Amino acid sequence: MYIIVGLGNPGKRYDGTRHNVGFDTIDLLAHRNNLKVNKLKHKALYGEGFWSGEKIILAKPQTFMNLSGESVRDMVEFYKIDTEKLIVIYDDIDLEAGVLRIRHKGSAGTHNGMKSIIYQLQEDDFPRVRIGIGKPAFANLASYVTGGFSKEEIPIMRETVTKAALAVEAIVKEGIDKAMNQYNTKKDPEKETKDQ
Repeated sequence: MYIIVGLGNPGKRYDGTRHNVGFDTIDLLAHRNNLKVNKLKHKALYGEGFWSGEKIILAKPQTFMNLSGESVRDMVEFYKIDTEKLIVIYDDIDLEAGVLRIRHKGSAGTHNGMKSIIYQLQEDDFPRVRIGIGKPAFANLASYVTGGFSKEEIPIMRETVTKAALAVEAIVKEGIDKAMNQYNTKKDPEKETKDQ
């Protein structure tokens, strides 16, 4: 069984923003696999299904980003899964827009949602799919991550979210190492060694 969590902020105000690419990936996974993410429990919207003989939970925490860990901890404890069966999808300002990075484990970096999850679980040993959104040159960081993408970025990010969804499916069906080989973006982002 896998719990697949996409991070974001609930509400129409945040639809299509940089911080919500995790939610966008969950929505695409639900669409691709004919699942509805419309039940409310564990402080999350979630849906259930089966891929390749594995039970799958797709979840979008509704706690707002900085408290994402409360929802994730509730799900992990309720379903009694090992954290290696938890996959978290989230935006990363330390990767260029459009860069995809899959990792077995690692630090939270600068991401408050991941900080909350690691704090609540008291471990960082779980797979994650990081979607690069780039870093602002001058803008306020909070305004940047809760803002939308530029016209030029939209097709790049749409493609990257699609790759992120395919990568998650590959992790479940073929294992994380194969998924990393296939979907990790080849070009080196600026801070590749940040959390290896």
